[in-house]
Amino acid sequence: MTEERSGAAEVVDSVLGALADPTRRRLLDLLAAEGEATATTLAERLPVSRQAVVKHLAVLDAAGLVSGGRVGREVRYAVRPAALDTTARWMASLAADWDRRLANIKRVAEEAERDSSTTRPD
Repeated sequence: MTEERSGAAEVVDSVLGALADPTRRRLLDLLAAEGEATATTLAERLPVSRQAVVKHLAVLDAAGLVSGGRVGREVRYAVRPAALDTTARWMASLAADWDRRLANIKRVAEEAERDSSTTRPD
């Protein structure tokens, strides 16, 4: 595996691990809709504490999905799309591989069906 591919695999693993939690997915949805928000603002929209939101945001940040920037006394979080883009490309590649495999199976099955219908005695 090339170094670039290994790095992409690490990003995908990290993103999928972070997105495995429904609260983190909801946080990402909220940030995507609002552009940026503080942990306090996000906690008001979720059934978890501000401290829990901060911990979830740390996981999302470690996965490269969000970034936090200080504005005065607040830390405002925003979505970082690069890691999602890498994961989406991996998923699209995986889907394309399966599409090719399924098309090949279909082709083989159709050829077998044609062969059996032409060799059948009437």
